[in-house]
Amino acid sequence: MTAEVAGLSRLERRKAETRAEIIDAAFTCFAEQGYHATGIADIAARLGIGHGTFYRYFENKRDIVEHVVDDLIGRIVEALGADNAPDAVSTLEDYRAQTERIGTVLARIFDEDPRMAQLLVSAIGIDDAMRDRMLELFEATTPITGAYLAHGVRLGYLRADLDVEATAFAINGMILGSLLAALRDPSPERQARLSAGIRAVMYDGIAAR
Repeated sequence: MTAEVAGLSRLERRKAETRAEIIDAAFTCFAEQGYHATGIADIAARLGIGHGTFYRYFENKRDIVEHVVDDLIGRIVEALGADNAPDAVSTLEDYRAQTERIGTVLARIFDEDPRMAQLLVSAIGIDDAMRDRMLELFEATTPITGAYLAHGVRLGYLRADLDVEATAFAINGMILGSLLAALRDPSPERQARLSAGIRAVMYDGIAAR
């Protein structure tokens, strides 16, 4: 149980637990049957609840995906605060350690539920609006990554001639590639190797000489 849930009243805690159970059941149904083939009845039946109970928590199955995506974004943003903020380091050595910490946190988020990566990939095919949102999400991460690079350029530990926007987009592409690779081989060992490979490319390619 998370600290957030533990601090709620008994009624609020039960609501939060039921909401989490519905999300978990939906994830399982999506993984087994596919998003489009899954109906509200499938999700409700897996939990042994009525349709009315489902609709007290979510408007429809798409609402579940929206909730999960929002939660994921919140967890990633939280992971990029404090010591992992763009302006939190001042040397290449500290930047290396920072990116390793960020990589570890992101890996942990997806390791806690391997179905997360599958959902993000399949979400693109739900409908045009969700496809656009997922593409916008990827594009929105470019300035976030760019803020880390721009900070390094200003302080001189990254190359002065670095194309910050293009490099940020390329780095995010490598990270997305590692998520796709996890769909076939989610083992921690494989993901650790991919993370180390991404960081090696980053350091060798963008560090100041």
